[in-house]
Amino acid sequence: MKKKIMALALAASMVASLAACGGKKEEAPAETTAAATEAATEAAKEETEAAKEEAATEEGVKSVEGLTIAFVPKLTGNAFFESANNGAQEYAKKWGFTVDYQGSSNASVADQVQVINNAIASGVDGICVSSVDATGLDSALTDAAAEGVTVGTWDSDVSDTARTLMVSQGTPDILGKMLIDMGADALTKRGKDPKKDEIKYCWHYSQATVADQNSWQVAGEAYIKETYPNWVNVAPDNYYSEQDAEKAVSIGASILEAHSDIDLIICNDSTALPGQCKAAQNKGLTKNDITITGFASPMSIKDYCEADVIEEWGLWDCGVQGAMGCYLTAYLAAGNTVKVGDKINIPEIGEVEVLPNDCLVEGATTAETNNGVVLMPERLIFTKENVGNYNF
Repeated sequence: MKKKIMALALAASMVASLAACGGKKEEAPAETTAAATEAATEAAKEETEAAKEEAATEEGVKSVEGLTIAFVPKLTGNAFFESANNGAQEYAKKWGFTVDYQGSSNASVADQVQVINNAIASGVDGICVSSVDATGLDSALTDAAAEGVTVGTWDSDVSDTARTLMVSQGTPDILGKMLIDMGADALTKRGKDPKKDEIKYCWHYSQATVADQNSWQVAGEAYIKETYPNWVNVAPDNYYSEQDAEKAVSIGASILEAHSDIDLIICNDSTALPGQCKAAQNKGLTKNDITITGFASPMSIKDYCEADVIEEWGLWDCGVQGAMGCYLTAYLAAGNTVKVGDKINIPEIGEVEVLPNDCLVEGATTAETNNGVVLMPERLIFTKENVGNYNF
């Protein structure tokens, strides 16, 4: 734009200079005057077109201001979901729309369906939900869409035909590998050789019907078979504690009771991990006796880390993820349209790209518009050295 303005100014200067010579007997050649005038006209035209394009770009994105998005967690009272809500609320104030945090203290399909129905009745513009079941909410969310409510998901998905965009913390391959790599690193730090030793392990998480956690477990198992064929899964059917804090402790205790020689417990669930750590602590075990790892907020595990119950665990900035889910739901609710490959600028967070659904589920199809997946930009690993740097 600056170059075009300079060209315009130069052309105008040329015309002015030629005009100033009009008092002299010798006149400028007609072709020189015509060329200067044409240059000035062309520069002005280009500047006008550029200004129009710039204005169209700004005006082309419909504002999210004034909208209301129902933000639905799997359950309330859990550190992960409360932190996600805090982040969503903080960002939404800057964006000018309302995030209505609605949920139940029970992680059940029936409770989430009731929350969704209540949100529809309250007249929200959009619903952004983390589902307790891969398909259990499909009917309620389809009904919401039929009522003109935009449906998005974050953290844990529903069927891709029942929502618009999903904000995922990462692909199953990324997160499954991350879980195993954290476990292998912690095993190494306590003197084990993950490549050579027979490592006895198991999985402890919420339930097999939760799309995200189950996909990480499947990908993690594939990675173990490829990288650590000497490892032995002592409970191929997995342990489930249904995102119940008390049950997570009791299930954690039963694992330790049934497998006294277990080396590694992988808890890819933010309720299972603190429960498993508590069970180990109750039994007097430390990170030198058993390796426990998984996904949970840093603050929910900090005390166990400082007590040397756990070496390392991971997550992502759930406050940013919650905010991203709410913003993208509001973005579509405002009337904006996207397709795979489009880039969306999320103010205060950055640019994200719409990916096809098969980046999460092999073989999944993606609708032509307003359907797909957006990934979190990064993931985090927490240890005693850095856990104090985080406050969620």
